[in-house]
Parts: sequence; C-alpha cells; structure tokens
Amino acid sequence: MADTDTLRDSARSIFEAGVDAADPARALRRALEAQPFPDARGRRILIAIGKAAPRMMAEALTHISGPHDALVVTHHENTAEVPGATVLRAGHPVPDAAGADAARQVMALLDGATEEDRVIALISGGGSALVPAPAGAMSLADKAKVNELLLAGGLDIVRMNLVRQQLSDLKGGGFLRHAAPAEVTAYILSDVIGDDLRAIASGPTVGPIGGREDAVALLKEEGLWDRLPDAARSHLETARDLPPLPEAHNHLIGSNGQSLDAMAEAARGSGWETRIVSDRLIGDVADAAETVLASFAPVERPTALLFGGETTVEIRGDGRGGRNQELALRVAMGAPDRPGWCFLSGGTDGRDGPTDAAGGVVDAGTASRIAGAGKDAAALLENNDSYAALDAAGDLLRMQATGTNVADLQVLLLTP
Repeated sequence: MADTDTLRDSARSIFEAGVDAADPARALRRALEAQPFPDARGRRILIAIGKAAPRMMAEALTHISGPHDALVVTHHENTAEVPGATVLRAGHPVPDAAGADAARQVMALLDGATEEDRVIALISGGGSALVPAPAGAMSLADKAKVNELLLAGGLDIVRMNLVRQQLSDLKGGGFLRHAAPAEVTAYILSDVIGDDLRAIASGPTVGPIGGREDAVALLKEEGLWDRLPDAARSHLETARDLPPLPEAHNHLIGSNGQSLDAMAEAARGSGWETRIVSDRLIGDVADAAETVLASFAPVERPTALLFGGETTVEIRGDGRGGRNQELALRVAMGAPDRPGWCFLSGGTDGRDGPTDAAGGVVDAGTASRIAGAGKDAAALLENNDSYAALDAAGDLLRMQATGTNVADLQVLLLTP
C-alpha cells in the first residue's frame, strides 16, 4: 500500500496533467495550425478577455503581422505582461471600477472597427465579471450587487449568465454589436461544463441564453427578484428588444473534458487502474460529495477515479472557502474509516473562491488532524469556513495562478 505522502503527490501530479492540457497557448496554437487567423484589408483588432487572456494573447501575437491593435483584460492576480499589447486588470468574481474602465476601453476599440477590419476575440473563463458594462441606468454598484446575489444564491454558471447577459452591453452577443460592421472570429477556452458557448464569459460573441422574461422568471423563482437593485429591476422590465445579432465565427479550443482525458492518460501511464466517473460533477456541493463518497469501494489494484465539473455552494455563514475546499472537506468527513485513499479537488485556474488556495487534498487522517488542532470541522463547515478546517489539517491545495481556467477537476485514489 502506498504511503499517504506518495498518494498525495500522485493525486497532485494527475491533477496538474489536466491543468497542463488546458494551457491556453498550446490550445490556441493547435487551433491556428488547423485554421489560421482571417486576413484583413484593414487592421486586425485583437481583444483577449478572461483568466487565460495574457497567455492567449501572447501566443496570438506570434501569428500576427501587419497593422493591428491588441488589448488584454484579466484579473488583478494575474501579473503577466504581454509585449505588444495593452494589459488591463480587473476584479473577479465581483466586478470593480477597474473592470468598468476596461469594458469602456474594449467598447471604444470595437466601436472604431470598420468593415475592412477583422476582430479576433480570445475568450476564457472569468470574462463575465472582468468587463462589467452595466446596461441602461444601472451603476457599477448595482451590477456588483446583482453579482453578489447570484453568487450567494448558489446558481450554476449557466443560470447566472442568463441574468448577467440581460444586464450588460457586452455580454450575450453585445461584443458583436459594438464590433459591427467588422467581422468577428472568436477562440474560446471553456470553463463551462457541457461547453455551452453562450455561457462562457456570458457569451460576448454568441447569442444570449434566454430573454429578459426568462431572467425575470428565474430571479423570481429563486427568491432574488425583490432583492435586486431598483435600476436592475427597471431595466429588466422596460428595456427594448434589440435587432438580430451579427454573425460570428466561434471556435472552441479547450475544455474540462479534454483535461479529464489528459488526466486519465497520465494516471494510466503511472500504473493506475483508471476510470472517469463523471464529467458533470455539478450542482450543490453536498450532492457532489455524495457522488464522490459513493465511489469508495474495495479495489484489487491501485485505482484512480476522475471527476470534472463545477459545483455550487449556498452561502450560510461568513467563513472563507470555495467550492473545491468545501467538497474536499465534505469527502474527508464522510469517507469510510479505512486507510489508503486520497482525494483532491481543485480549480484549474489555481484559485478557489476568495482565497489563496486552489482547493483541497484530503486523506484518511484529515479529520483527526482537524480535531487535533482544536477545530470543530462540522461547525466550520456550517459557517462555510472550509479554508480554516483544511488549513488546520495542512490540507489546502496551494499553487500559483495557472493562467488558464476550464472549471474544476477531482482525483480519488484508492489502494487495496
């Protein structure tokens, strides 16, 4: 039987194979080998938005010659510079003033595009919060309040973006309206399970998920309608219908599923009996934990069970943590009383919630280490304080920001 440290190292190595497979530069390079950037009689206008934006832009610029402009919008924690491009940084997951300014700069660059220009959009996860362009009479504070309500309400990314699209001048195809009459080609790195292009970064180059009526119905169903800022409710009730969107050429270049396949290859290459249990580990984190716990079973050979997805957490307390940390903690608390296992849950962007951790790595000793540190794991979980519990056990998954984002990946290792 492998010792605990070996299991933890193996889990992290398999997880990192999935992260490496989502490398934005590599993914874009593969796409451009198959179909190069479109020619332009005028300028090429390159705009990269999202957590992977700097690396996508750096690769894109190696394939560009002739007149061009290049603008990058990423999150504050991503300190990468891109020679030849203007790099702007903004708040995530809650929009901030820097993001509002970045959105204005994006729209100004698009508004200057002509029919002879070609716009190249490089889109990745996180873009929805990074370029807030409040619609109608909404303020940035209104937009931030809506975002906080959606995050705290435990809505999945598709339903969150259904609402966000109706309250923005860039989302749900708004990017295309500003770029017209220039033709737009987009290269998209998916952080959405199922790869619905309308939901990735709230679909700036794709049609909306639904209409204003759908957003209103969802908000009322979730009990959020009366808590919205007045300006948001007013816009959803009174905004005029817009004409059909211009067409765009959208290319999916990387996804959670591709990363799962890379993890499986790495695990098998290291001698693990390997199976992808679920590529849709979604919904409430408590239900996801039950799915993982149901996979615990006696094995005859060292076995790696893999999962991919993106769960949601209902905020009940004022603690710190994220969906991956809470998932790891729930598995540690509910796992069978047996040695020889390890579970890792991590965000491929290297960050989980508003913390400095990417997730958690737990094993058969996690619960006792938390108790030994004088902490009550159940009480911490009830307060959404998974960070404190895992920190006490030394079980936080810490890593540098990866420069990519294809949602979350999980590894469960079982030994005989």
